[in-house]
Amino acid sequence: MEDSLKRLDKLTQEEVRMAIAQVLKVTHTVDEGVRGVADKVVGVDDRVASVNDRVAGVDRRVEGVDGRVAGVDNKLEAVSDRVADVGDRVRTVDNKIAVVSEGT
Repeated sequence: MEDSLKRLDKLTQEEVRMAIAQVLKVTHTVDEGVRGVADKVVGVDDRVASVNDRVAGVDRRVEGVDGRVAGVDNKLEAVSDRVADVGDRVRTVDNKIAVVSEGT
């Protein structure tokens, strides 16, 4: 009977060792999986940072375009003022021609 109990105790210890070995193997597998996910997350973070840099560059370019458009608006306003001035001069000439025409 004692031999049977010793064998049972030995078998139980071996089973515990095997279970621990399996737990360690599973833990190692999970750890590798988590590292793989972490590496992918770092890669995604790098890509997002790259996209952010590109968006910032586009923003700077758009600001430049806004400045140019404002400059064009100012030039158009000046041209419009000149055209109005020419229109006033033409009216003045027309009025003078009308006066001269009436006098003849």
